[in-house]
Amino acid sequence: MIYRHFNAPSRGFTRFSHDIIRHPRLSSDAVRLLTWQLSLPQGARESLSRTAERARIGACAFERAKRQLKEEGFVHERRVQVDGGRWVTQQLVSGSPLTPDQAAKLLAREPVASSQVAPSPRKPAAGPPTTPSTDGHPKKDPEEDTSHPPTEAEESPRGEEARALVDALPLLSPALRHIPSGMRSELARLAARWLDAGHTSGDVHEHVLRGLPGAGTSVHRPGGLVRYLLRDVPPRSLPSVPGIRLSPRLEGARECAGDHTQTTLFRPVSDETHCAQCA
Repeated sequence: MIYRHFNAPSRGFTRFSHDIIRHPRLSSDAVRLLTWQLSLPQGARESLSRTAERARIGACAFERAKRQLKEEGFVHERRVQVDGGRWVTQQLVSGSPLTPDQAAKLLAREPVASSQVAPSPRKPAAGPPTTPSTDGHPKKDPEEDTSHPPTEAEESPRGEEARALVDALPLLSPALRHIPSGMRSELARLAARWLDAGHTSGDVHEHVLRGLPGAGTSVHRPGGLVRYLLRDVPPRSLPSVPGIRLSPRLEGARECAGDHTQTTLFRPVSDETHCAQCA
């Protein structure tokens, strides 16, 4: 058995139809959204989304509740254009279902506030008015620094080789195939420092390959990894760091001493210095 105890409030209440609370097709969120809107003071302009926020109704639940209320005729919307060419959305919430024609008549009675704002007074510019300079074309060779100084790779005498070195990186390992094109200029500047210090393209490629993770480990940011590996330039005379090995796939490979557009690695049988194609 169930017992109910109810005292009618003397103030702060709103009359609702039982058809709203017991509606068979409205969810609890839709009923809460509708009853909350109907309980607002006369003339309140709180939007449905603001009500959902105050009622702790999530975004997805709010969209479902609003769609149900529109399908059942409790909520109607229309977009109208106001002064200044801007558009506003009118929302009508009703305690009983309305047809689109009935809702249009009620919305037509409501004035639409213009969204146009009067411009604020302009502040006068400091100093007397000046005329823009019309001295002709700028100097062909400006003496001052320009806004786009040449990059380090362009200043380096081996800048072209540095760019070719970076372009060949995706051919060395599958882990380097997805270096962003926007990073290649930066990587070329770093590679140019290695070349200027006396290192060869093969030295740089070998250093990058030694720094790659082992087989089966994916590289999510290959450009950042190469930038990290090329950040510090060791002296050319320093021996290679012990304990660091090439990946198993390139173990024993050697750079061909022949004339190639890009660095070519081959696996010698004895002490050959040229690949089979050059030989």
